[in-house]
Amino acid sequence: MAEQLKERIDMDPAYQWDLSSLFKNDEEWEKAFLETDSLIGEIAQYEGRLNNAETIREFLDAETQAERKMDDLMTYASLRRSEDTRAEQAQSMYARVFGKYVAFMTVGSFAEPEILSLDENLLKEIAKDELLKPYAFTLENLVRRKPHTLSAAEEKLLAGLGEVMSAPSEIADNLLDADLVFDSVKDGEGNEHELTGSNYILLQTSNDRVLRENAFRSYYKTFKQHINTLAATYSGAVKGAAAEASARHYGSSREMSLSETNIPLSVYDSLIGSVHKYMPAMYRYVALRKRLLGLEDIHYYDVYAPLVKGSDKRYTYDEAKEMVLNAVSPLGADYVETVRNGMNSGWIDVYPNKGKTGGAFSSGTYDSNPYILTNFTGTLDSVSTLAHEMGHSMHTWHSKTHQPAQYAGYTLFVAEVASTVNENLLVDQLLQVTDDPKERLALLNLNLEGFKGTVYRQTMFAEFEKEAHAMYERGEALSPSALNELYKKLIRLYFGPDMVIDDEVQYEWARIPHFYNPFYVYVYATGYSTAAALSEGILRDGEPAVKKYREFLSMGGSRYPLDELKHAGVDLTTPEPVETALKKFERLLDDAERTAEKLGY
Repeated sequence: MAEQLKERIDMDPAYQWDLSSLFKNDEEWEKAFLETDSLIGEIAQYEGRLNNAETIREFLDAETQAERKMDDLMTYASLRRSEDTRAEQAQSMYARVFGKYVAFMTVGSFAEPEILSLDENLLKEIAKDELLKPYAFTLENLVRRKPHTLSAAEEKLLAGLGEVMSAPSEIADNLLDADLVFDSVKDGEGNEHELTGSNYILLQTSNDRVLRENAFRSYYKTFKQHINTLAATYSGAVKGAAAEASARHYGSSREMSLSETNIPLSVYDSLIGSVHKYMPAMYRYVALRKRLLGLEDIHYYDVYAPLVKGSDKRYTYDEAKEMVLNAVSPLGADYVETVRNGMNSGWIDVYPNKGKTGGAFSSGTYDSNPYILTNFTGTLDSVSTLAHEMGHSMHTWHSKTHQPAQYAGYTLFVAEVASTVNENLLVDQLLQVTDDPKERLALLNLNLEGFKGTVYRQTMFAEFEKEAHAMYERGEALSPSALNELYKKLIRLYFGPDMVIDDEVQYEWARIPHFYNPFYVYVYATGYSTAAALSEGILRDGEPAVKKYREFLSMGGSRYPLDELKHAGVDLTTPEPVETALKKFERLLDDAERTAEKLGY
């Protein structure tokens, strides 16, 4: 029998995060939670008074401080819940503080429409007042959204519906993280393996094809059993987004989502167009996999398998830490030291345990350390994930160190840049020090997988979202069969003629939690493309490129994201960055094919 996951209480606390930079314990959190009503009350007293620079400044200061405290409460509860999604206390804490956060947003919803209802000349005069200089960009962005801001009563109504609107996502999260149970599976030798949401991808990276196939079929059998529920939750999320977009006078939910950070629809459409242009490169990659794995037919459960048998090297967590530190050394000695300190100061929750949220993420607040959740298993992918999440955390650290609280949070559009720069630096560094063709091919595969998973796959997700929302907006039902057929069609398009499309593939859309945050996934693809350009520049140009990159990390949300990226040297209003990245994919593929020939394939 394979080793079973342990309960969290039985794990070594040295490899668990220390949440004391947020709250020392749950009791301290409870005391702070009792103060939320007073925070809400303080904000409420400004209603009807936001008609001059002095009062608006007071309100914005009070709102910023209240948001910091609410963010601390929300983040702590969320992190505690992720430690064990079965734990009732953490579930209760999160549910209670989420309710308070909705109440906070509801009470404060008067502010934007009240300010925007002012006479245009008076508003311009107020915005120029020296008192409001610390919030100049906030006000500029607010005025930009004036055509889509409703009356105070309407904004209050929408804010009050926040908890209801988020219900589909909450239901899906609970179903995916806590309630879905998968049958255990056997490998090629008949050994039994536990199958969970957090170890599924690990099993898909096994050299044992019988295990991969059994895991694939067991995993999606469970999704098939719940597909009506999952289609209903996703349909509910789409309907909610469409209703809000209509209320706010946007042409579509996609336009509403992108407008939040001032991104034109052309950036989204250009991404899809560029990836379609380079689809033959993905088909080459699928064909290379098929050849290297010696398969007559390649299936979806073969796309994560190591390209070369014997390349499934394992690393200890201490080795992984040193690999990441070496990789980020081009970014400066102080950058490396901050990363080292974070690794040794309770930023990271390292290993999987029963009930723990699968995957990996980075979190934290203005007043806390950054925090990283991983499910480290010792694979090269686990090392890359550590580098990736540390990139997020260092972006957070730089932003909160160099920006005031109101600008410390960076947008989703730039959120994947720093993480992917770290990944690219890791692979480039490892490629430089290996002369083993098998190891080289494994590293090339990691990079190729990054492109496959982050540029091609996330663009496929983006196209799925675009089509699913458009279907609803045309009056078509988002039934299980309609969603399944749409997804299957895109799998055929993105993976090409060599890929056998098994019945289970059509259910994969149901396991993607990002779909409940509409039109978010495309930023992975634009971010990865940006990171490819930036990491090459850092290694090629050295200090000048590092300086611009570190300045970008320090901008937080103080500018529009396209402007921040232009400062770093990347212009995503043109197809060039995405196409440059895809040309790199082709070069890596050329290298992989040459290396494969050296190995006799």
